[in-house]
Amino acid sequence: MEYRNKLVLAPMVRVGTLPFRLLAAQYGADITYGEEIIDHKLLKCERCINDVIGSTDIVEKSTKNVVFRTCEQERNQVVFQMGTSDAVRALKAAELVCKDVAAIDVNMGCPKAFSISGGMGAALLTKPDLIHDILTMLKRNLCIPVTCKIRLLNSTQDTVELARRIEKTGVSAVAVHGRKVSDRPRDPANWSEIAHVVDALSIPVIANGDVFQYQDFHNIRAVTGASSVMVARGALWNASIFSPQGTPFEEVKREYVRKSILWDHDIKSTKYTLKEMIMHYTSLELPEGKAVTKSETLVDIARIYGEEKYYESINTKRCGVTFGSLNSREYSYGEVL
Repeated sequence: MEYRNKLVLAPMVRVGTLPFRLLAAQYGADITYGEEIIDHKLLKCERCINDVIGSTDIVEKSTKNVVFRTCEQERNQVVFQMGTSDAVRALKAAELVCKDVAAIDVNMGCPKAFSISGGMGAALLTKPDLIHDILTMLKRNLCIPVTCKIRLLNSTQDTVELARRIEKTGVSAVAVHGRKVSDRPRDPANWSEIAHVVDALSIPVIANGDVFQYQDFHNIRAVTGASSVMVARGALWNASIFSPQGTPFEEVKREYVRKSILWDHDIKSTKYTLKEMIMHYTSLELPEGKAVTKSETLVDIARIYGEEKYYESINTKRCGVTFGSLNSREYSYGEVL
């Protein structure tokens, strides 16, 4: 995995699933992060090959829910992001997925209560010794790159000192979100603070925050000097942000629907992502939004976006297996946390 001069899809819970990662890659994303998955959850899982759809699934043993799905197509660009607060547990969890992904990333920036309450995410920012233990453990025992994603601390000096300590663990890169834990998404990202981290490190720094159009990739690199740039909301609103010419939003949505059908994606997750896309441009109270909200199967979604023929062609290729029940034959897509 090379972390210089790359456009990166940020980790987004409930959004960064296989169909959306492949969508971003199609439009030009060089590296795609999966949604954060907690190590406790992974330790309850097993690795399964889904021969019907051609995927590799990490499946919870007790419920048979798919916790993480990937495929050979994204093998060299997908990063598995993990939530953890323990070095030994982190390694055990990473060992389950490390053969199927390009790199492992430790989430050290999530400010949500479910992460912080478990000592994960942004809670790690105040525990440099634990950060060192986790990253060192992973780096010494895995044969793929290890990275982490952090937020800004209360002072520039604190952020730089933490970043330097992270670098000493031997990680391949560090992503820096240009906001503090107390900041809200509506608060502007502080690109100049990221620049101080870039100046202090020799490893690649991936800048993240307030990238909403293709030109912003160039703008943030000009200000920060970062090796690469990561985008979250801008990609969710239109995944073709990675392409200089862009693609009409309606076509992006249809392409996401086709990928959800192809990979037998969970209907709840498919609806969630589509609704997030729709809300940025219009309203869920308009006909499209209402139809997506009411849909109960991928067949319903296919009809909304005029993809019935594509849905039928996938069914035919799979030898008459009822496509909507492919997962239920073995296991179903479950919650990622």
